[in-house]
Amino acid sequence: MTNDYDVRSLYRLLPSLNDLLLSPEFTAILQVESRSIVVRSTREVLLRIKQEISDGQHTHASLGSRVAGLDTEVVTEIARNRRYSLRRVINATGVILHTNLGRAPLSASALEHIVETAAGYSNLEINLESGERSRRDVHAEELLLRALGMRSDDLAEAPNAAVVVNNCAAATFLALNSLAEGSEVIVSRGELVEIGGGFRIPEILAKSGARLHEVGTTNRTRLADYENAISADTGLILRVHQSNFSIEGFTERPALQDLVALGKRKNVPVFNDQGTGLLISLEDLAVSAEPTLLDSFRLGVDLIAASGDKLLGGPQCGLLIGRVDLIDRIRGNPLLRTFRVDKLIYAALEATLMDYLSGKSNSLPIVKMLHAPALEVLGRCEWVAGQTRSDDLFAEAVPVFSLIGGGTAPTARLESSAVALRHATMQPQALLLALRQLDPPVIARVSDDTVLLDLRTVETEFDTTLVSLLRLATRVTISPNAHSFDHE
Repeated sequence: MTNDYDVRSLYRLLPSLNDLLLSPEFTAILQVESRSIVVRSTREVLLRIKQEISDGQHTHASLGSRVAGLDTEVVTEIARNRRYSLRRVINATGVILHTNLGRAPLSASALEHIVETAAGYSNLEINLESGERSRRDVHAEELLLRALGMRSDDLAEAPNAAVVVNNCAAATFLALNSLAEGSEVIVSRGELVEIGGGFRIPEILAKSGARLHEVGTTNRTRLADYENAISADTGLILRVHQSNFSIEGFTERPALQDLVALGKRKNVPVFNDQGTGLLISLEDLAVSAEPTLLDSFRLGVDLIAASGDKLLGGPQCGLLIGRVDLIDRIRGNPLLRTFRVDKLIYAALEATLMDYLSGKSNSLPIVKMLHAPALEVLGRCEWVAGQTRSDDLFAEAVPVFSLIGGGTAPTARLESSAVALRHATMQPQALLLALRQLDPPVIARVSDDTVLLDLRTVETEFDTTLVSLLRLATRVTISPNAHSFDHE
């Protein structure tokens, strides 16, 4: 244990801020950086080192080495302070729609349209024909309806319309508040779900002003349960996407078309929280349980809610598509303005939908990752492993399963491959941290004391970059403060 005398003697080894600024090394830094930036960054470095001394992390030798490189550390600190907090990362987890990593990456056309729209003014809420103010959702509404199979010449008299809000949770709340405030909403007990971030269906219903009427049991709900619950006080029948879990075994759930038929017979709107925004069936991937947005629409569901940033492959937003009279009631809700999206979301959504309508859905990153052949991923892993392995680093390609993620198809597994890494001296968690501190950070996972990098979720053009980053990560050790690297 370091005694008080040793601590005081270590503190005395630290130069003063003024002495550092007068040194030749810092004079050189001041020629390219402002004095205020250099002073602030130097103070941060010195405070960090003082804390390390207080924590007993230094000897005279280690501290002397650290002081000798203070100029380099301050330059690194200046660069770190200028780095954006929100940064591009390499997702090597194998989870395609990773919520913590921003879910669906955008297509090239979406990025181009965002830049074009953001660079100047736009016709966000102006009708270019009349010159009068218009609704901002017109930029996505027609494309959404066309993507669901409606012909352009039918749109003028379409019995359906669409609204875009900032996420699917907002879409669900807004629909419930607009259509069922003060009324009962019938929901199966097996669909009273909680999704990420504490979004619980019963609580959202309560906040919306609607009253929950539970029917059935956790594992079995029959059509008769819904029918027996309908009364003059019923505002909606709600069907909820089961998102990130599945119930198997002794189960029963009415088909959506049967709920729709019941709703029409009893004159009660059916609201389907479809969830994922999936437009193209995943049956070719042996994922048959994930319903598509198109399926719900064709069955005649009165109102559908879906996410734009899940299997649709677009930006974060919530889509509400349904009968014109229901959408008009939603548009008349003053809360709509609090949930609306900006021009950049409309630009990205418009371009994403245009990719589908132009037959270019394969250009969407989400579609590429879902359909990447397992053998292709294996070949990439073998190449990366071969370029990376060394005396200190074991690297090989191994079979794994990728996940779709994002609260979609919770039981689905996609055959894939990963680069398995084991370092001679670094523990798996230390290697994970080293990878996260790279630029760009690499996000991986650990299984059986082995770091795995599933390349299904890594864009092919990053393979060479990944090799360079892996070589760098295994040549450095993590400093005690976990803010920077010390080269061995």
